[in-house]
Amino acid sequence: MRWEGGRQSGGIEDRRGLGPAAAGGLGLGGIVLALIGYFVFGINPQTTMEAVDGRGAPAAQQEGVRGQVADREGQFVDVVATNVDDVWAPLFQDAGRTYRPPAAMVLYTQSTGTGCGLGQSAMGPFYCPTDQKVYLDLSFWQELGGRFGAGGDAAKAYVIAHEIGHHVQHQLGADQQARRMGAQGAESGSVRLELQADCYAGVWAAHAAQVSGGQVALAPNDVEDGLRAAAAVGDDTLQQQATGRVAPDSFTHGSSAQRVRWFRVGVQSGDPSACDTFNTSRL
Repeated sequence: MRWEGGRQSGGIEDRRGLGPAAAGGLGLGGIVLALIGYFVFGINPQTTMEAVDGRGAPAAQQEGVRGQVADREGQFVDVVATNVDDVWAPLFQDAGRTYRPPAAMVLYTQSTGTGCGLGQSAMGPFYCPTDQKVYLDLSFWQELGGRFGAGGDAAKAYVIAHEIGHHVQHQLGADQQARRMGAQGAESGSVRLELQADCYAGVWAAHAAQVSGGQVALAPNDVEDGLRAAAAVGDDTLQQQATGRVAPDSFTHGSSAQRVRWFRVGVQSGDPSACDTFNTSRL
């Protein structure tokens, strides 16, 4: 994947080196993040529960340094996130809307306070709609390549584009639609929301080179890396790894085949309207 020399917007909030966040109570946001950790990455929710003291107060927020970063890994996140935003801005404009980038791409180590509760590296990357920030502990890249077998820059970029896809959904109200439909089950609003974010990641891949003048670009083999990453985090694959069985009634993100299919829809169409997972009988 080509990315070096790509535009950086400086939308990074760097909390690395600040140390673990002080734990407050779990709260509703923390419970949501615990479920994200379990259903997306196979993490036992108890891992999250043990990081709080049970009083129900949110974890303290830590303010990081904002702007461009000097290290290569941080620059990669900045370039990709900027490119994703640059893809969505004209797409929103074409639809008569104004795109607002996420409030920040937060880089942290171990744990950090968020608008949704205590964030931990074990949860993997996530988007918090309350503060409109994407949270990422860069140690996840080792997990992505080692545990999930989806290494390479393109797989990392897919993850970033997927999380910003949730920000796009928040602006369009899709997250509220998903909540009304329910959060668990093979046809649930949660599954439809996640598959749409996969499709939106594919839309980004389709336009990345065009909006960057070729400075950010994915070759066909890079797209395959993105498809491999999507397949690695399917509910069926993670459940099989964690428990040895698959329970579709507890799906929250969709099967590996579904995640691959919708990412491919986005790549091949380049059209956000093709990503309408909420009005289709075939997920």
